[in-house]
Amino acid sequence: MRSSLYFVITKAGKTEQVSSNNTYASCPRKWIGFGNKCFYFSEDMENWTSSQNYCMVLSAQLAKFENQEELNFLKRYMGPFDHWIGLHRESSEHPWMWTDNTEYNNLTLTRGDGNHAYLGGRGISSGRDYIPRRWICSKPNSSALQYPGVS
Repeated sequence: MRSSLYFVITKAGKTEQVSSNNTYASCPRKWIGFGNKCFYFSEDMENWTSSQNYCMVLSAQLAKFENQEELNFLKRYMGPFDHWIGLHRESSEHPWMWTDNTEYNNLTLTRGDGNHAYLGGRGISSGRDYIPRRWICSKPNSSALQYPGVS
């Protein structure tokens, strides 16, 4: 079982304690860890399907966020570019689904009438899947795989 180490960080004269359970160093190179996931922010541009295929080659999927904290993290690190995420639907009459076939909880509004979602400066929007955009992949970090009972 992983021990709970604490680090003292000084910021502008203020001391903070941070649990190692909230920080992870077990993500692959060029991936960023947050919570129990690793995220990859592409610098290339592809359509939605090619972006998902790229993520699958890396044993990942287009990004899925579970809560507002993860969504805020993605917004903070994506920079000024639109990025494909793992939300899609068959039509405007169907619910938004993640690439793992779980239904989206509608944590935040998805703008537009497209069937594939991307994260942009105005939040989550939808568009045509053939438009080239950057993308974000997500997968569990290796600590989560080694220690499924520890979050």
